[in-house]
Amino acid sequence: MFDFVNKKKRVVQVIMGIAVLPFLFWGVESYRQDGGESVIADVEGEKIHRREFDQALRDHQDRMRSMLGANIDVAILDNPELRSSVLDRLIQQRLLRLESINMGMTVLDSQLVRAISDIPDFQQDGQFSNQRYEEMLSRSQMNPLMFESRMREEIMLQQLLDAYTDNGFISNTVAKKVMYLSEVEREVNLAEILPDQFLSQINPSEKEIADYFDNHQVDFHLPERARVEYVVLTLNGLAEKQVVNDDEINEYFEEYKHNFEQAEERQASHILLSIADTATIEEKAAINEKAINLLEQIKQAPERFAEFAAEHSDDPGSATQGGDLGFFGRGVMVKTFEDEIFQMQPDEIRGPVETDFGLHIIKLIGIKEAKMADLAEVKQQIKQDLQKYKAGAIFGEIAEDFSNTVYEQSDTLQYAAEEFELTLHRSDWIDSRSTEPEILANERLLNAIFSDDTIKDKRNTDAIEVMQDTLVSARILEHRIASTQSLTLVKDEIIERLKDIQAAEMAIEDGEKKLAQLRSGADDVVTWDEPKQISYLQPQNLDTPILQAVFKAPLTKLPAYVGIANPQGSYSLVRINRSIEPAINMAEDASKHKSLSQQLQQMINQEEMSSYFAELRKRYDVTIMQQSMEY
Repeated sequence: MFDFVNKKKRVVQVIMGIAVLPFLFWGVESYRQDGGESVIADVEGEKIHRREFDQALRDHQDRMRSMLGANIDVAILDNPELRSSVLDRLIQQRLLRLESINMGMTVLDSQLVRAISDIPDFQQDGQFSNQRYEEMLSRSQMNPLMFESRMREEIMLQQLLDAYTDNGFISNTVAKKVMYLSEVEREVNLAEILPDQFLSQINPSEKEIADYFDNHQVDFHLPERARVEYVVLTLNGLAEKQVVNDDEINEYFEEYKHNFEQAEERQASHILLSIADTATIEEKAAINEKAINLLEQIKQAPERFAEFAAEHSDDPGSATQGGDLGFFGRGVMVKTFEDEIFQMQPDEIRGPVETDFGLHIIKLIGIKEAKMADLAEVKQQIKQDLQKYKAGAIFGEIAEDFSNTVYEQSDTLQYAAEEFELTLHRSDWIDSRSTEPEILANERLLNAIFSDDTIKDKRNTDAIEVMQDTLVSARILEHRIASTQSLTLVKDEIIERLKDIQAAEMAIEDGEKKLAQLRSGADDVVTWDEPKQISYLQPQNLDTPILQAVFKAPLTKLPAYVGIANPQGSYSLVRINRSIEPAINMAEDASKHKSLSQQLQQMINQEEMSSYFAELRKRYDVTIMQQSMEY
């Protein structure tokens, strides 16, 4: 979709992060260690504590809830990838702060005042409102001193980042070459030589089977295994048992009603006519004239707006959707574009509207008026959050009792299951590297299961936190030591492996032989499929190695032939019939050139930033307490 995102608004969103509910839920370890002050990471001696990490995680989750609405899949709100991303961001902030201090960077008071005054959330009737400023900060449980301190730091860090994101360069030569390579096509035919056609010819000898077994015994090694029973105590499970009455729900809704406000949103479609940075006055005038003529055509047939967008828009993301940009609120789009949208009436068409991206013809599709959510709409969510809050208040104590119980009643888990109303689960055979069932796939838990105490004495493992607010204790039911399977047991499997290997070798050998025949001028060597036109943007399901081989092949003599041995054992033959040069259209090429240059610039900026952070992590001492992250 067309990206109008204003980077300064992103900074403010990160700082504000107003929570939907002001409750913090920390892992069980935070109940046990000094009020949640366990250390997650250390950056050059500067600690990142569990409390800060959990707050950052919850802020991120709240922003996701706010953006995605009540129907969000809760599974995406807390997974290892998201937690790692949040921690990486905290580490990057520390690194940037250290670097900016070492570089002697500062933020002037005038910069700070201007940045805060420009934030739409603090404005009323287009002007900064001190009353609104203080109200918004109060809602996010911040005071002006805290916010301004964070804002000053964010501006300073943004200045440091801008040195990398604003000063990249893509030469016209590079952009033109990439654009050419993305559009030039080849007409080709394909033929596939599959290993299956050789399987019937293969009959491995006893010696080949024995040799394979001797050389690959590790493949037939059975690791130490066990079947276990286990019980799981979770905060969510405890929350489901908490009683929340209607009075509590009503009281919370009234107290935090502002968190359920939905700002006005508008849905718009647009047609973008790009203007290259290098465009001359004459070229700009020609595009402007094209926009005006197009606007007149659209006004004559407004019901065809989507067709016009698909045909004329230079925004590839929205053009395929008839120009549709979806619903959005204020502060998301470029101001010039946004101001126009929020003055329009449904089905009204305006243009051309100029932005840094070019000229736009805009149609307002619909309006979602600002409204306050009804209690009925959010009642279930409030109930669940209050249940979780109540459970969080007692979970530390329950978790401690659970840990004591599985330790004291170490020869059975039945007692713990009954005492805490838990299900007693049983697993299939697992080993120390098992990934299923997922609840047992935790390094600390698996190490405990396969420890001497658990195996020899048949004791329960300790209650181990395998993920946030989730404790598991397991006990071995049956145990088997590591062993190697005999040749007799695995002979059939080895025969199938040898057949696959030898069939692939024969397919490749046959393919290379036929490629040589084709290049020598032989006909009717293989049966070709129907011709197709391929390019880097339209590969027609060809794998990347084949695609690269086709476009690297010399075309001094046509047809040309290439062959590729595929990882799965087949061999692909390709006949190149002709090269199809891209059509030349100066106006369209200029807009494509600009769009491609911007995309390449974004890619370079991302690479620059990744390299920069990688270098900072080498320059400063960064330590992650992995064990503290495993909950």
